[in-house]
Amino acid sequence: MKRRGPEAFHQALVHGDLRLLKVMVSEYREDVNMVFEVRSKEMEWQAKPVALGVSGLWSLEYKQELTSPLCIAAGHGYTDCLLYLLQRGAKPNMIVGTKNALHAACENAHTECTQHLLEHGANPRLLTEDGLSALHLCNTAQTFQCAKLLLKYRADVNQLSEDLETPLHVAAKQGLHNHVHLYLRYGATVNTMNGHRESPLGCACSSAWSLASQEDYLRVCQVLILSGADVNSVDDENRSPLHKASKNASFQLVQLLLKHKADVNAIDYNGCSPLANVIQTAPFKGELNPHHTVQTLLNHGSHRVWPAAFPKVLKSCADSPKTIEVLFNSYQQIQVTEEWMEAVPEELFQLHRPFYESLFALACSPRSLQHLCRFAARKLFGAQCHALTPRLPLPKCLRAYLLLEPEGLVC
Repeated sequence: MKRRGPEAFHQALVHGDLRLLKVMVSEYREDVNMVFEVRSKEMEWQAKPVALGVSGLWSLEYKQELTSPLCIAAGHGYTDCLLYLLQRGAKPNMIVGTKNALHAACENAHTECTQHLLEHGANPRLLTEDGLSALHLCNTAQTFQCAKLLLKYRADVNQLSEDLETPLHVAAKQGLHNHVHLYLRYGATVNTMNGHRESPLGCACSSAWSLASQEDYLRVCQVLILSGADVNSVDDENRSPLHKASKNASFQLVQLLLKHKADVNAIDYNGCSPLANVIQTAPFKGELNPHHTVQTLLNHGSHRVWPAAFPKVLKSCADSPKTIEVLFNSYQQIQVTEEWMEAVPEELFQLHRPFYESLFALACSPRSLQHLCRFAARKLFGAQCHALTPRLPLPKCLRAYLLLEPEGLVC
């Protein structure tokens, strides 16, 4: 063997070379609890003085990390190497650098390594340097079996991180409905608040920002609500789950929360309602069809935008004509002015020309009798529009009209 000592020992661990590992431990007496200092080169953004003419540059930095043989084996999922190290006296609870072997196994979803460590006495309640337990590190769908093992070996399902988050907060943030089910079965407290006074339900609603993840977060929120989550809990900025779901234009989440009596007109510390939140983010949420969320909030009794502020709405949502149409049709009559026309950029006017021509044509015309009848019916139904309108003995197209379904034109 050409290479001996710590370097060869480290290489055996990194590559999962059990034969070489045995040689290094048994013949060369390498310490199975040795501490390695690992350095790696990383590009890091460095802020530079303005006088240099640049705001910053990428600089090659050396990062230093401490680790142990057991952490390396656990992090790579080398089960045979890990078992050998444990049999030779490796300490399963030794924290080197920022974490121990159990943390490394769980965050990398290595189930067999997790099981062997627990069987050899690893403590599932120990925290990393960042204040996270192994259960907190089970933050991907692939870590579900690791989470089950940790709870079997008496991990604390309500253990707080240094940021006062429980594993349930983490699972809710990541949209991990199987983890959420599991934690609740083991007694997770559904309304625990983290350091920002945010509940797991609030975390889930805040994180449901992408189209691809909507179904996962819907399932998480359904489970949390059925387990007693408070739909009107507020965080340290007085934002409710409905504020957060609306800001993300998460239509199905908004429907779910409203179904369970979320306050449609709750106001946060910035003076914003759920409707205001979705209007603010509508320009960036086109793939999520924000007009559906606006429509649902209005059909559940949301207060409308103050008419004098409508030009601002028009300016910010100019590329979302369906959102503007739904909002505009919620009023009996609102004066279309020249200011409205100036608020829409020319390129967006041309892109959505038929809609904007129909809107601006109302500057000199009253709304149609049909629209006025719609407004009268909606005023009568109030916050029950969503529930009463579907019961009316009317054609489906008329019920949709009453519920503000956009048509692409206004009259």
